[in-house]
Amino acid sequence: MLGVKFKEILDSLFLKELVSGMAITLRYMFKPKITIQYPEERTPTSPRFRGVHVLRKYEDGEERCVACKLCEAICPAQAIYIEIDETSRAEKRLTKVYDIDLFKCIYCGLCEEACPVEAIVMGPYLDVAFENREDRFYHKDKMLTNGDKWKPVVDARLQADAKYR
Repeated sequence: MLGVKFKEILDSLFLKELVSGMAITLRYMFKPKITIQYPEERTPTSPRFRGVHVLRKYEDGEERCVACKLCEAICPAQAIYIEIDETSRAEKRLTKVYDIDLFKCIYCGLCEEACPVEAIVMGPYLDVAFENREDRFYHKDKMLTNGDKWKPVVDARLQADAKYR
């Protein structure tokens, strides 16, 4: 009992906790920093990362989506809404409206799995910020623009993930 009290007094007198804390600080001071400066710096993501949605086109610029509505049917959150373009041909149906409600989407990737022509894929980024509630809808034009903008990244991701499909 007396030995424990005496040890506490010695630890307090020689500032043992302060010295051990400074030792930890010195140890981490010379290690590489692990803090990233987001959004200028980004952490690497897996090829299977599921970011915001992207609609892809063929090499000739034609839309891949054939308006089969499988993605809409399989979406568990019912976040996808598709209207078929009535003027499109029977051989190649197109969508007139293709909206995704990002408030409802749970980024499960089932829409990507259900698509027979790989028209909709999950993109490489998840930077989603809204100033008003209407911005939560990702419309067809925005997804096609993202598909054009992120095409090299999305193609590399699909190629890296192909062996698991």
